Amino acid sequence: MQNDVVLTMRGISKQFPGTKALDHVDFTLRRGEIHALMGENGAGKSTLIKVLTGVYEKDGGSIHIEGIEGEAAIHSPQDAQNAGISTVYQEITLCPNLTVAENMFIGRTDGAIVHWKDYEKKATAILENLGIPARARQELSSCSLAVQQMVAIGRAVDMNCKVLILDEPTSSLDEKEVAMLFKLMRELRSRGVGIIFVTHFLEQVYEVSDRITVLRNGELVGEFEVSELPQLELVARMMGKSLDDLSELEKIDKHVPTDTETVYEASGLSSVARKPFDFQIRRGEINGFTGLLGSGRSESVRAIFGADSVTGGRVRIKGKEVRITNPHEAMKNGVGYLPEDRKRDGIIADLSVRDNIILALQVMKGYFKPMKKSEMEKFADEYIRELNIKTASQNTPVGSLSGGNQQKVILARWLLTHPDYLILDEPTRGIDVGTKLEIQRLMLKLAEENMSVTFISSEIEEMLRTCFRLIVMRDGNTVGELTGDQLTQSQVMETIAGGEAQHG
Repeated sequence: MQNDVVLTMRGISKQFPGTKALDHVDFTLRRGEIHALMGENGAGKSTLIKVLTGVYEKDGGSIHIEGIEGEAAIHSPQDAQNAGISTVYQEITLCPNLTVAENMFIGRTDGAIVHWKDYEKKATAILENLGIPARARQELSSCSLAVQQMVAIGRAVDMNCKVLILDEPTSSLDEKEVAMLFKLMRELRSRGVGIIFVTHFLEQVYEVSDRITVLRNGELVGEFEVSELPQLELVARMMGKSLDDLSELEKIDKHVPTDTETVYEASGLSSVARKPFDFQIRRGEINGFTGLLGSGRSESVRAIFGADSVTGGRVRIKGKEVRITNPHEAMKNGVGYLPEDRKRDGIIADLSVRDNIILALQVMKGYFKPMKKSEMEKFADEYIRELNIKTASQNTPVGSLSGGNQQKVILARWLLTHPDYLILDEPTRGIDVGTKLEIQRLMLKLAEENMSVTFISSEIEEMLRTCFRLIVMRDGNTVGELTGDQLTQSQVMETIAGGEAQHG
C-alpha cells in the first residue's frame, strides 16, 4: 500500500451552543487505505465528516487535499464534491424509480439532449470494471440494498473521487452482502482510493481496515495500525475505561432458572409470517433467538407480541390461557416489545422525549384517561436519569437524539409499563459500544429483578455474553437450543449449519 497522503485535517474545531463537538482534532488519510473512524455516539465522528463534506463550517483548523494548493475551501457539499470527496450514506440517496444508469449520471449529463444509450454503455463499463452485479437498464429498486450502495459508490468513483466516505454502509446488510461490499472496497483500495469507513461493527473494522482513528468526547484519542490495536483495547480507548471494566459481563454466571414459574408459554403458535412453533420462558431468564438473517427470528417475536396477525396456537401466561391477537392484548398481559426498526416502528420523531416515553403507558390507560402533566414529567425525569439518556431536556424532539439515545427512550417506554416479559429485537443495532454494554448490563439487571427477557441480535458475541439460553433457527424452523457450556460461537454456527429441524 502506498503511503501518499491524500487528506490532512489539522486542529479541526467545531462548537454548538453549550457543546464543543470537536476540539482540535487531527485526521490523516492516505491513498489506497481503508481508514476506520471510531468512537461512541457523541464522540464527534459525524461532526468531523460534516465539516469535511461542507455540511458544517469549521470554527478552526485546516483541511488540505492532494492536488489542491494551500488550504481547501470547503463551504458546501458541492465544494467537497469538486475537491474529490464523495459520501455514501446508510440511507441510499439515489432514486429507486430510475435505472442504474440514470442514477449514475443524473445531474451530470451534457447539454439539453441526453443520449441515454451512450450513458448506458458508460454505466455498463463502470459496473463491469468494478464487478458490481447490476445491469445498466435495471431499475434501481429491483437491486438489493448492498447493490444500491455499490451503485452509489460506482457513481462516486466515476466522478474521480479521491476520498470516499462510507457512513454505516453495512448496518442493514446480511453477511453475503457485506462480503460483496468489502470486495468492492478492497478493489477501490488497490486503485488508490482513500476510504473513510464509519461503522459500529468492530469485527468488520478488523476484517477490512488498515488504520483506525479513535475519537472520544470531541477529542482525538489517537491513530493506530489495526494490527497493533487489539479489539478489547479499541473498546477501552473508545469508552475511556480500563480493560478490567469490560470483562465484567463475561464473569456473570448465566444459567436458566429451573425453580421459577413459566411466565409465557406457547404451543403451536403461528402467524401470517411464521410457521407453528413452541416456546416458553421462565421468570428471571434471558433467552434469545439466533440464526442468519431471514431465519425467522423477528417473525417469532412478532407472533408472540401479536404484531403480525396470529393464525393459530395456544398461549398461557403464568399458567392461565390467554388470547393475544394484537399488541394491545399483549401489553395488557404484561408483554413489552422493542421492535427491530426503531425509526419505522419505534420512535415518533416529532414528539418530545417525554411524550415518547409515556406513550405505551398512556395507551394502556386509555386515551380517555389522560395522565397529568406533572406525572408525565416525573416519569420522564426518572427514566432519563436511570438510563442516562443524553438530551437537552425532556421536551427535546426525540428525532434529534443520537440512535443510541433514541433506543434508550424506547426502552424507557416499555420499562415504564413494568412488563413481566420484555422482548428486545436488535436493541443494539447501529449504536456505539458503550451504549451496547449499558443495554447488556440493563438486561442482566432486569433478569436479577425477575423480569423475563427475549433478546435478538445479529452479533452472536453479544448474545453469548447476555443470554442464558439460545434458540437456534434456520429457514423458519427451530434447529436447536443451547445452554451452559454449549453457548459458544462455534456451537451456534455448527447448529445453524447442521441442526435437525424441530417443531417450530
